[in-house]
Amino acid sequence: MKIIGYYFILLCFSVLHIQAQTSDNEELKKMYEEDQKARTVSNINWDELVKKDRMREKRVYELIKAGAVKTGKDYYHSAMIFQHGEDSVAYGMAVKHMRTAINLDTTINRWLLAAAIDRELMSRNKPQIYGTQYIKMGPDAKWERYKIDSSQVTDKDRDYYGVETLAEQKIKEREMNLKSILSFYQQSKSIEQTLDFIKEEHKKGLLSDYKVDENGINIFGYELLKTNQPKDALLIFELNTQFYPDAYNTFDSLGECLLLLHRKEEGIKAYKKSLALNPKNKNAQKIIEQNK
Repeated sequence: MKIIGYYFILLCFSVLHIQAQTSDNEELKKMYEEDQKARTVSNINWDELVKKDRMREKRVYELIKAGAVKTGKDYYHSAMIFQHGEDSVAYGMAVKHMRTAINLDTTINRWLLAAAIDRELMSRNKPQIYGTQYIKMGPDAKWERYKIDSSQVTDKDRDYYGVETLAEQKIKEREMNLKSILSFYQQSKSIEQTLDFIKEEHKKGLLSDYKVDENGINIFGYELLKTNQPKDALLIFELNTQFYPDAYNTFDSLGECLLLLHRKEEGIKAYKKSLALNPKNKNAQKIIEQNK
């Protein structure tokens, strides 16, 4: 009995040890989240960000040396930090770690591997092959896709890695250079003029230099909400539903704005319209349920 008990204890210890080894590294996860969050704020202080990037990169090397990078997520998180390095060595590490991440965990987002390969090539003055990298040659210059050798991989390969097709990349390049509606509004200081401007620009379609698609208009509406201008925002959200009557998100945003203005009945009606257009809209479901 003692022998059986002894082996049972050893078995339990082994299982616990394996589980401990295969759990994601929390420090790496936190560094990854900090890395991503730092790039979502407006007016990024790039000198400060680069300094923190180098600190994170140094710490990842220490964790690698300590054998603390083990799971697919660990390798993915470390790859992202290396992706924001400053030389070919770091980008090469990003490629290496992404390959390992995908081998260990097939659910890992594969896009980063394509991006890491492109950036590593770019760092050696070679053409990228997937088309994930865009550059600006000066503060007033336009965004442009970095030079690409489009013969190395197919659009099918790009799709596998979650990268836009070559045709879609041209559209993306145009969209990256579109001006925001907010920039016009800040000059005109008039919501009436801005509404007329959006209507005229929307008629131009792909010839417009402004982001007046569904998302661009919606973003401007929320920018007005952030600056405590709900009545003006309402006019924008209403216009967006007119331009895109089959888009559930436009009615979701309209409903939110109406509720902020204490126009509950109209707001719930907008949310119901949004839910009818997209029965999977959990936000609309929640708001409707809360206001029964």
